[in-house]
Amino acid sequence: MKPRVREALVVEGRYDKNTVLQAVDALVVETNGFGVFSDRERVELIRALARARGVVVLTDPDSAGFLIRNRLKGSLAGENVKHAYIPDIPGKERRKAAPSKEGKLGVEGVPGEVIVDALRRAGATFEKENAAERTGGVTKYDFYALGLSGRPDSEKRRAELKRGLDLPERLTANALLDVVNALMTREELERLIEAGPQ
Repeated sequence: MKPRVREALVVEGRYDKNTVLQAVDALVVETNGFGVFSDRERVELIRALARARGVVVLTDPDSAGFLIRNRLKGSLAGENVKHAYIPDIPGKERRKAAPSKEGKLGVEGVPGEVIVDALRRAGATFEKENAAERTGGVTKYDFYALGLSGRPDSEKRRAELKRGLDLPERLTANALLDVVNALMTREELERLIEAGPQ
């Protein structure tokens, strides 16, 4: 069973996310590389997660990774943020034809044990819960029962929920479910839905 990390993990891209999710059970948010520099909604999502459960920034050990990390440090100053560092390991990722300019493996190229070790050294909280359980306990069925999926007006209701939680409008239903579980319990979601748009 993969270890479960309480904090949300912030990585650069989808390949990093895939590698991290093979090593640990966690909510993983991508910065879309340098896209985070101009994506205020993405930064606000990371800030909301930092307030709710903390975040661990895990970027590549190259200059681009440190630029992204430093941008997040400035944007998230004062929030519950930890920084995990991948050691400098020479090599190239399997999917790439040549090594990076600096010749180091990024998050996507390191073994799972290296990721777990980096998270432990950063002080990430490893939970002993069943990895199949979600923090908030909200399921896809709950989304259906609350009218957030499977209904003609579900998209509108999800949009209202995202606006009420100050979340990006582009968040998919599955990503919204992950974020809702990170931010609140099922009972809190029900109360929020019952209260209606603010």
